Order: sequence, then C-alpha cells, then structure tokens
Amino acid sequence: MKIIQKRIYEGQNIYSHKKCIRIDMDLEGYCEIPSKEIPNFNFNLVKLIPELKTHRCGIDEEGGFVKRLEEGTYLAHICEHTMIAIQNNLGIDVSYGKAREIEGDMYYIIVEYEYKNTVNEVAKLAVDLMNCLIKQIPINFNGRIDIIKAILQNEQMGCTTKAICDAAKEYNLPIMQLGDSNIYQIGYGKMSRIIEASIGSKTKCVGVDISCDKLLTKQLLKNQNIPVADGSKVFNVIGLLQDAEKIGYPVVLKPQCGNKGQGVILNIKNQKQLINTYINLRKNQKDIIIEKYFEGNDYRVCLVNYKVEAVALRLAPFVIGNGMYNLRRLIDILNEDPLRGEDHEKALTKVKVDSELTSCLSKRNLDLDYIPKEGEKVLLRENANLSTGGMAIDCTEEICQENIECCINAAKTLGLDICGIDICTKDISIPLKESNGIIMEVNAAPGIRMHHYPWKGKKRNIGKAILEMLYDEKPKNIPIVSITGTNGKTTTTRLISHVLKKMGNCVGMTCTDGIYLNDKCIHKGDDSGFDSAKTILMNNEVDIAVLETARGGLVRRGLAYNLADVGIITNVTNDHLGLDGINSIEELSFTKALVGEAVKKNGVVVINADDKYSKTIINRFEAEKIYFSKFKDNPLIQENISNGKTAVFIEDNKICVVNDNRKYEIVSIKELPISYAGKLEYNIENAMAACAGLVGLNIDYCMISKGLMDFKLNSDNNRGRFNMYDYGGRKVILDYAHNIEGYKSVMSSLKKMKNGNNLIGVIGIPGDRKDDIGYAIGEICAKNLDKIIIKEDKDKRGRKSGDVAAILEKAILKTNKNTNLKICLDEVEALKYAIEISEKDDIIIVFYEKLDSLLEIVKEEPKEPINKMDALEEKCKTV
Repeated sequence: MKIIQKRIYEGQNIYSHKKCIRIDMDLEGYCEIPSKEIPNFNFNLVKLIPELKTHRCGIDEEGGFVKRLEEGTYLAHICEHTMIAIQNNLGIDVSYGKAREIEGDMYYIIVEYEYKNTVNEVAKLAVDLMNCLIKQIPINFNGRIDIIKAILQNEQMGCTTKAICDAAKEYNLPIMQLGDSNIYQIGYGKMSRIIEASIGSKTKCVGVDISCDKLLTKQLLKNQNIPVADGSKVFNVIGLLQDAEKIGYPVVLKPQCGNKGQGVILNIKNQKQLINTYINLRKNQKDIIIEKYFEGNDYRVCLVNYKVEAVALRLAPFVIGNGMYNLRRLIDILNEDPLRGEDHEKALTKVKVDSELTSCLSKRNLDLDYIPKEGEKVLLRENANLSTGGMAIDCTEEICQENIECCINAAKTLGLDICGIDICTKDISIPLKESNGIIMEVNAAPGIRMHHYPWKGKKRNIGKAILEMLYDEKPKNIPIVSITGTNGKTTTTRLISHVLKKMGNCVGMTCTDGIYLNDKCIHKGDDSGFDSAKTILMNNEVDIAVLETARGGLVRRGLAYNLADVGIITNVTNDHLGLDGINSIEELSFTKALVGEAVKKNGVVVINADDKYSKTIINRFEAEKIYFSKFKDNPLIQENISNGKTAVFIEDNKICVVNDNRKYEIVSIKELPISYAGKLEYNIENAMAACAGLVGLNIDYCMISKGLMDFKLNSDNNRGRFNMYDYGGRKVILDYAHNIEGYKSVMSSLKKMKNGNNLIGVIGIPGDRKDDIGYAIGEICAKNLDKIIIKEDKDKRGRKSGDVAAILEKAILKTNKNTNLKICLDEVEALKYAIEISEKDDIIIVFYEKLDSLLEIVKEEPKEPINKMDALEEKCKTV
C-alpha cells in the first residue's frame, strides 16, 4: 500500500469537528484481502502495538478491534487504528477515525490528531509497518518511534504555554499556532493577543533585554535600594581572584546572560575551586560575573501585571539512599517518575547527569558509583531550577507585605509586567533587609509550571492571570459572520460588510474577488477559502470578520475559525458536483451544513426557508435559527413567529422582520437599489439573508434599513454582480453567474427588463462542470436569448480548447436550430462582437470569467461608430 496524498485539517471540517488528517492511499491489490489471510500479520501487529488491544472498534467491549482482526478486516481499517494507537502510545489523547473506499484499491482514511508534524510521521510509519508485515520483513519500529518522539517534543506546547491556552479555552477563545513556532495567537482580529510562553503582547522588549543581562539588572535594582548580591564582571583570572577576595568567599559564578540556571555555579569556597570552575565555565560562556554567595532558601515569586500571584519554595533535586543502589541507579529511578519528562513537557523535569551534577557531587567527595546508606539524602545539584530537575512547594500565603512591595518595585524598575523574581532568604515571611536576604535575579518569560503543579501545596492558576492581564476587560473575541451557499454568497457578504462599515467598524471581509479591510483591497483573487480567512482573523485591526466560505475551501481545508456568531446558508443547488468526491446535492448540502454547525450555542444560523435542500439540513444545527422567505405563510416562518423567534419575509412589497412577536418594516423592495425596482428577485433574497444575519448580530433595525438602501448595484458596492453600463445606447450587464440556478435567475430578471429589444448573451461555463450542466445552461440560453456568442474561460480546468463551447453549441442548436449563434472563444473579443452586432436599446449580458479586461471596454464611450465587423468576423466562427 502507498500514500497518494494527505490533507491536514486544522479546524472543524466535513469529517469531524476536531482536527484530523485525510490520507488517500492505494492498497495495491489488497483491497479485498483480509489481514487474517496474510501470514503472521495479526500476531506481529498486536505484538508491536499492544495498545490495539484496548480498541473497541464498534464492539461494546475492550478488545473489539482484535476480535475484528481475528474475524478478518481490511488494511485501510487497520491502518486507521494503527495511527490512533501509535499516537496513544506517545501520550496523545485521540480516538476518532474512519476508513472509506473511493474506488477499487483507492481508499481514504480519516484520523484525529493533535500535532500535525507528528501525525505526518505517524502516517508514514503506519503505512511502512503495513507493508513490512505483508512482506514479512523487519522494521525498526522502536527506532522510528524515537524519531517521532523527538518531533513531538519539539512540536507540543510547553507547560507554561499550555496553562495560558487552557485559560483561553475557559473563555471560549480560539488559539492559533503561528507557523511552526512556539508563538501563539489567542483570539481573532482586534481582540487577538500574542504569547510566547509567558511573554505577552504587552511585555516590553526592553524590559526583557534588561532582565537577560544579569549584571545590568543588579545595577538597576541596587540603584533603587533593592537588596542584591555584591558582584562584578570577570575579565581574567587575576581580576577574578581580586574580586573574590574583595567580596569574600563563598562566591558564585554565572553567565552574564543566561537562563534556566544553566552555567550557574554556587557556593565556591576557595581559590582553587574558583579557578577550576572559571576555566571550565569559560569553555562555553564568554561573559561571566562573580557575586557573593548567600545561604538561604531559594524562592520564586511570580508577578503578573505588577501583582504577586504566586510564591514557591524551590528545592534542588535529591535522592534518598536504600543501601543497595548507587547514585546512577537512584537517578534513573527518580527519572522514572511519570511526572518527570524531557525539558518542560511535564510537571517536573528529568535530572540529567552532566558536569554540573558531577561537580556538585565531587564537592562532597562523591561520584555516581557511590552507594548511599538507607535513608541518606544526597543533593544532586546546588540550584533548584525546575528545568534542571528541581521541585517546588507553594508558599504564596507566607510572603510578607514588605517583600511583596520589594518584588513589585523590582518588576517596575525593569518594566516587566510578567516576571519571576528569584529570592534567597531563610524565610520569605521576614523582610529581606531583616533576614539578610537578596533578590538574585529577575526573569522575563518565567516558567509557571511550578505554580500550576507544585510538589506540595496549593495550585495557582498563573495562566489565567496572564490571560486576563492581556485584555483590558473580560477576555472576548471579535464577532464572526460566515456565509456559504451555492449562489448569492458574495452579494450577501458585501451587504453585511457594508452595513457594519457604516456603523464605524473596521470590517475584515473575504469574498470571491479579494480580501478587504473596509474599502481597501489587500489581495485580489478568489479569496473565499481557508488561507484568506486566516488573513483577516490574524489582522489586529479587524473589529468584525465577514467571511465568504465556499465549498472548495470547506472540502480541502475545513474552517479557518473555531466558531462563528452567525452562520448563513443562502441556498444549495446543483453546482460543482463530481468534484472532490461530492457527487450529489445531498452531499453538497452536508458539506455546506458545516457553516451552520460551527456556530456558537448562543449564536444564530440563517437559513433560506424557500430552498429545498437548505431545509433538509436544519436538524444539524444546535444554535437558534432565523429563517428568511419571500412568503410570510411559509411554514418555517410561521413556526418561528408562533414561537416568538425571529423571521424575515416579504409582506406588502417590503422586507419585514418579526422578532419577539413585534414586526419591523425594513425596506421597500421597489426602493431597494440592488433589486432593480424589484426585477432582480435573487438580490431580494440576498438582501433578506443579509438582513437576517445583521439581526442575528443585534444590529439596530434603522442601521440595517439605512445600509440596505445605501448599497448600490454598481462596481463600487457589488463589483461584478449584475453591474449595468450604458455603452453607445446599449445596456451592457456583467455578471458572474456560472451555474444553472445562476443563469435561470439572471434570465428571469432580463425578461422583466426586455421591452421589444434584443437580448444578446456572451455565455460560458467553467471547464470543471459536468457536461449535463453545460447542456442545461445551453438550453436556458437558447430559450431566453435572441443572439448568443459562446466564449470560454482562459482557465480550462482540465478541458481542451473548444470542448466547453462544443457542449453549449450542441445544446443550443438542439433546443433551437435557428438560434443566431457565434463562437468566439476569447472573452474580450466576444464582448466586442456582441457590441458590434447590437442595436440601440439592446441588452448585452456577459457571464464573465475575468472582469477587469471587460471593464476597460464598457467604462469608456465608443471612439468610433459601432457595427464595424470585418476584423471581428475573422475571430468568431459562424454556426
């Protein structure tokens, strides 16, 4: 078996509301061969991955999956369970998966994941394992697992980051990792906040830089009469010895710029130890400082927003002898504690055997082969940093007010809103100046796991304190409106954005022609997918996000956001079928339902109560539903009205809203600009959808009315959607309709506008549409247009030049063999030809692919008389 392609879904998607990976694979002839028929396959699989024994696999008993193996199950299903089991083995809590046939040997599997780089490697291992078991050849399974562990360790959140993100989840705030970094964004738009471990978006860079320089920190604190250890920078051995004599033994050597206690050597008692330590330290450190060593306990005081939130007594790592094992073995046993992990992955860190540890032992004339007596305590390090194996006891209630004020003063001196202050004193409840205590260091980006997971004492939720500090008020997110459907998405998106902009909001909008910040287009293109939405969600100027969410993005990447405040489904009709595994309108409805499913419980889903397929997915939505309809007597409209809920409908040629049993008249249809005096019915529906979405956002009805009345049917407000231009006495209309219902709607509107003049159409469809859609559109055009010019898109989408035109031509002539028909494959030339064959007062409709080149023509007055056709005839084929 082999992997054909992989898709990573970072958020809710059509397969799961959790993150998952889709793997398309070729079973290479094994699609109908159960594993029980492959020699030794089942036995070796379960032996390598015993976690599979716990999988129930639809059977309500532990061991259900193993039973399936014994009965005979298939490779795609086995691969799915293997990927889940490997992740479980790594400590990742995932359980969802499924395997489905595409065709023949082609299958796809869906597996939940937590870490995308890790699951990528897990997928490769699972497939390699299947192949090795089939061929009965060895695989270095444990070696591959070790590689994946290293990837996981680099990828997963540290305890500090996780604590802050867990607090964000309590407030239902989304969390986004920025690239593959350890930097995360909490929230969207203007309410987004950036964290890097415990460095927040408000933390001053200069404060961090100062705290990294331990000598400068000491000087600034001393200037403010805060007790610190005497010390200075060391430049050479002579200066080192002179400073030590001046300070007085014992002394400390440490890097001028360091962290996690690395390179800190305490309690150096004489000249010989000092010189040896200095020489060894110089091998890895350039700038070294010396300072007076103080006896006392090691305390860490954590401040958030210049307030003491937690205090911990830190204990250096130690072992207790049993009279049998040497220190090396006792350290191994200590590291077997499930609470200890590599670096910051768990509550405690494993104790590493390094030069600092052996130096600590040698000061006591011990080595790793020493066997401590029963009950004998052996200190393994002199510093108590958690990152080197230390432990912590909560002492928050013990610190005295004088020491609290001293710590606040120190934090303000450096300008650090979040910091960890290391104090050496015999008792934190006694003022430092009375107990001969000192502040040893002030640390930016303090680790907070010692406070969340103390060895003893009360847990302190520093993560929540940091999160709340990042917000000036209660943490919250910006509102999100997500719009999907087959037709009308873009106009509805623009209408909602327009109203919200008029209210003074900075609106981030994505749609099929670009990404916008208010009226500024920051990217041109079809931006109705995942990456475009991310652009808006990560922009810290945005007050409200209004996102057009198209089918393609939903299928290929899922949702870019976690939950919306309002989800809108305009309609579901025949379009894009046969692409991405969606072959029916029912499947398309299921896909678009994701937008309604991913709405907050206190949010709103807006649904077209007149649309057949939109109504089939209503039961999938948990949030409150607002229906819109052209008819007040629609059963769903009446149901909401009778239940005191919200409904939008047409009555007396006005768009009305009933909410909480009160009726509000929003706008007259005849006066609604985008309805073209009521002729464009589909734009009336779009206005109702927008109105319902705005009501769901609790926007004032007067503002909704004013915004709808102010939104024009032109290229400024609704670019490329039934934009009409006067060109030499003709009406030229540019529209983006590209499916059956879109063509029907436009043709219906054109018939209302026709007044004895000709309707001339420049028509085409995207190349990836099925032939039957082309035949249906050709038939519609033949029945409604007086003259037709067939053009093709430049992007053929897999078709050969002329293929789409041939389908449309055949359908048109079959419907009406006398149709006045030309084929002019170039879109621009087709428009020019349409103009040349037109008469004054004729209407020309162009179903365009690329708008800008057509606008260059219609926005200028003709420079010469129309109806000069010689040059154009050469470019167009007469049928």
